[in-house]
Amino acid sequence: MTEKTASKYLINLEKHFANDHPVLLKSAKVFHDLDQIEFDLGLISLDETTANKNSWWPIISLISGNSSAKSRFMNSYLTNAQQLPSSTQVFNQKFSVLLHNSQTHAATLPGTALDVDPRYPFYQISSQIEQLLKGEGDRVNAYLELKTMNSERLKGKVFIDTPNISAESINPIHSLLSKQSIDCADLVFVFSDVFESTSMMQNELIQQIISQQDSNKFVYLVDEPLAALNPAKTNEIISSWQRKLLAFGLNTGQFIILPSAQNNINPNHQADFYEIDERMANVNSDRTYRVLETLEKNIRDIENVVIPEVKKGIVLWKERANITTLFIVSFIAILAVFAEIEFGALDLLFDPIIGPIILVILMAILVPTHLLICKLHAKLIIKKLNQRQKELHLMENLANLFEMNLTMTRMLLPISEPIGWNKITKGRLLQLTNKTKELIQALNDDFSDDKDE
Repeated sequence: MTEKTASKYLINLEKHFANDHPVLLKSAKVFHDLDQIEFDLGLISLDETTANKNSWWPIISLISGNSSAKSRFMNSYLTNAQQLPSSTQVFNQKFSVLLHNSQTHAATLPGTALDVDPRYPFYQISSQIEQLLKGEGDRVNAYLELKTMNSERLKGKVFIDTPNISAESINPIHSLLSKQSIDCADLVFVFSDVFESTSMMQNELIQQIISQQDSNKFVYLVDEPLAALNPAKTNEIISSWQRKLLAFGLNTGQFIILPSAQNNINPNHQADFYEIDERMANVNSDRTYRVLETLEKNIRDIENVVIPEVKKGIVLWKERANITTLFIVSFIAILAVFAEIEFGALDLLFDPIIGPIILVILMAILVPTHLLICKLHAKLIIKKLNQRQKELHLMENLANLFEMNLTMTRMLLPISEPIGWNKITKGRLLQLTNKTKELIQALNDDFSDDKDE
């Protein structure tokens, strides 16, 4: 067994979390152990890692309607409105990922910067876009962009500024990116203006929220000037919005009333964001739970997704190869019957000298023929597995694990279990599952006084 070196991505993660986050540091080591198993199975290459399936940075998504509430909030909350690119402040049909930098001026980078960087959301999204609409995968810059600015509130976090929800018809690529923005986020700010008009995009968004509203990731930001004029009406306004959203089927989530417009342009009133800051303070913990959940899912997916797909490929391959060989054997048998009828040739099989020679010759022809047939059918299965890998958005190389089974022994014997998939490998995966559960318990202990002595 070849020892897999830790990928550069994992090494950088371990350096980043070495001093201030022991749970994530330990989880990086579990990811490496999982990588070793997948490497032994031929599912990933030497420098690949399953840890880059999701970003390890806290992700906050912002979703709004067509009012200016979101742009006013961002200009005020990020404190440096003059650094925000103009497209962020008004209308933008791209999904903008916002990051911190220490430079004086903001910068805007193309969407390809996100597509090739596993640290951030939308990693390798172009392949999913291409699968959805042929030819659009090369136009990732038309849908995504990366923006950097010097804002303290962006430090250590990633913001996804989604295009405003409008009454326009649904764009399938926008639907994909919108779903991705919600799925990968640890916290989603939904501005109340989303629910002030009805559209197909709004209905789709509501369904996405309903499917995940038990995750406690949604915060509804209400842009209501009356609350600033009369703070006593705050509870009444929130209750009103709770009833309105309940009618849409949205029954969980925190409601926060945005500061007034006057405060939004005054940097001295940052205390008005204390509720949002309080929620943002928990996003690091949300991120850690998400990473551990991803780790646990990656472990489960080997047994529940990857191995079954390869096993189905092996079974189909053997069925096709055996049927083809059976046709050839049947053809030979028919020829033998005709030979018996015409010449009585089958008597030669019972000859003590000629009979064994004929059988050896038949085996010498049939075995290589069967092996050749297996290799020909294997090429078709490899294409099928490559297609399934794209459909399931897997990084694991299903075809490579399948090809490891193309040995003479496995071609001739009825073995359907993928090579390397045995009790030892299953035991190693179980150990990793237990380690992950221990890490989740350790994280829980950080928020509880009831720790085991």
